[in-house]
Amino acid sequence: MSNDSVIDWMALTLVPGLGSKTIWQLVSHFGGVQSVFSACSGGRAKSVNIRESILSSLANPGPLREKAALHLKNLHAHGGTAVCPDDESYSELLQETTAPPPVLYLQGRIELLQSECVAMVGSRAATAYGKRSAFTLARDLALSGVTVVSGLALGVDSEAHCGALAAKGATIGVLGCGLDVVYPRQNRDLYAQIRQHGLLVSEYLPGTRPEGYRFPARNRIIAGLSRGVVVVEAARKSGSLITAELALEGGREIFAVPGQIDSFKSGGTHWLLQQGAKLVQSADDILIELNNGWRGQEEGCKQQFHSAPANIDPEALALLEVVDVYPCPRNELIVSSGLGPAKVTELLLLLELEGAVEILPGDQIRRIV
Repeated sequence: MSNDSVIDWMALTLVPGLGSKTIWQLVSHFGGVQSVFSACSGGRAKSVNIRESILSSLANPGPLREKAALHLKNLHAHGGTAVCPDDESYSELLQETTAPPPVLYLQGRIELLQSECVAMVGSRAATAYGKRSAFTLARDLALSGVTVVSGLALGVDSEAHCGALAAKGATIGVLGCGLDVVYPRQNRDLYAQIRQHGLLVSEYLPGTRPEGYRFPARNRIIAGLSRGVVVVEAARKSGSLITAELALEGGREIFAVPGQIDSFKSGGTHWLLQQGAKLVQSADDILIELNNGWRGQEEGCKQQFHSAPANIDPEALALLEVVDVYPCPRNELIVSSGLGPAKVTELLLLLELEGAVEILPGDQIRRIV
């Protein structure tokens, strides 16, 4: 696609007060983005029900195009690019949504827009369980060739991106600000990793600050890029449920990870399950439901990450078999294993060093592989 077409789409987004829905109404009414400017310049847009100030801006597209061209030049100078719905790189799934972003600003692996994507969202203040679930699911999905999409927020979003990167897989971070703005600042290193190995996406010009109202809009892109949305941990009223609702409106699959029944942080996911969302216990549940030829790689993923650590002491492996994912007291392990306290302590230390178990406050032990 030529720069001229990109510049025209960008120019439309630069008109004050002109949002995505109205832009698409104009493009549809006049038959193309360039025709919008021609109609307004020629006085043929008086019948369109939009504000006079917007019509006035559209009737004089020269300054808008000049400003757009300058933005595009600066974007290219900093390693970014922009794609519009006319571009074959633009996500086909996203195009199917209502009023998709007229411009996507990108940095990284642009080809990921055409890959098989699954979104993963959840609480910013996630529990250890929520973080672990997001990381593991994203890692296993990435190993199966799925691109993991999330919003680069703290908590579940961050763990989803990290899980995909740990598998040397693909991930897309959708921003609620400009490409050059790192938000939250704690995710500076993660942002850099995604820019290098994955793809950063924003519908906002570089320099746009992260204001609250931008994030619900950002969520529609997360849902729109993806064939399904996995909600890992979310309260009853949360942005994650907004993403799920947007995904449902777009005909996407909704998945939910169950949590503790008395945890308010899983209230939203439990509500989704009650409404018919697919229950997720492992990446297999997602891969089978989407059924897109990923099964072969999926089995390899399961073998690599759901088997015991290699080259570990046989006695330690035997102890690991009686350790549950739910915390239990050390004394119970001593009884159930039939080993002495000193031996259990020795083997637990070995398993902890291997990353197979976690020793929690109160001398509670939990399996993590």
